[in-house]
Amino acid sequence: MNRMQGNRPMEFAEHSASWNPRTEIAPVAPVSVVVPCFRCADTIASAVASVAAQLLRPAEVLLVDDGSGDGTLECLQQLARQYPEGWIKVLSMPRNGGPSGARNLGWEHATQTWIAFLDADDTWHPHKLKLQMDVLRRDPQIALLAHPMNVQTRDAPAPALTYPLKVKVAGRHLLRIRASFPTASIVLRRHLPFRFDESRKRAEDFLLWAQILLHGYRCARINQVLASWHKEPFGAGGLSGDLAAMYAAAVDVRRELHAQGLIGRTQWQLLHWIGLVRYARRRVITFARRRAAARLQPAQRDKTS
Repeated sequence: MNRMQGNRPMEFAEHSASWNPRTEIAPVAPVSVVVPCFRCADTIASAVASVAAQLLRPAEVLLVDDGSGDGTLECLQQLARQYPEGWIKVLSMPRNGGPSGARNLGWEHATQTWIAFLDADDTWHPHKLKLQMDVLRRDPQIALLAHPMNVQTRDAPAPALTYPLKVKVAGRHLLRIRASFPTASIVLRRHLPFRFDESRKRAEDFLLWAQILLHGYRCARINQVLASWHKEPFGAGGLSGDLAAMYAAAVDVRRELHAQGLIGRTQWQLLHWIGLVRYARRRVITFARRRAAARLQPAQRDKTS
């Protein structure tokens, strides 16, 4: 969607966090935040503001325009000017190739020890990086750290933290990895010898987390909701909206992991049946959600008429 106003990019000032580097000395996390951006002018300012609002701010943010071709690149450049010079770096892909290529480009240009991922339509809890970096300092063997996410409106308050804070190290299997490791929750070591598979537009994150885990790297999860989706994570549009394609992509990822020798035939078959049940459940949930939305539309029209 083109959000240009005449020949000038839309204004983002109202979304920018209050941050004056000349008057404020704040601790900085050795983290590069990578955000793939495709026609995201409506949401990117909110996403970046949630990064700037961190109690422990990352050292840099890399916004990667994924060949949007609609003025998004200019919007990102203007947004970068709303923050301290050099904190936001804007990169661009020559053509649209999907989030894998955009994330890999950001990864390539990242300079910090850790990389965190955020999608342009999601936001972070203010305590996210502080809690994750505290865990990583206490357990330096962790290579990838995740946490749960919730679904809420953009104007809702950040989810309440629950105590005690607990960290669970993932077992070397795939039974819950996709549900437990949402992309906007991930912080991982920059020097890991893996990247997103750029031939995939779906389930590419599932494949990468699985490769890291199954190669024996220590992966863990905090029991706190530290990021939010602002639409349902499946069946609500975008690449995740096509449930059949999402299911087919997950099947192909499991096949690839088996071909790489990372899972055996028994686990492959077990995961196949679990995935099939999950797919059927999501179809039912999405159908019910859409029926409920359809029933609401006439009532809303009656109220406004």
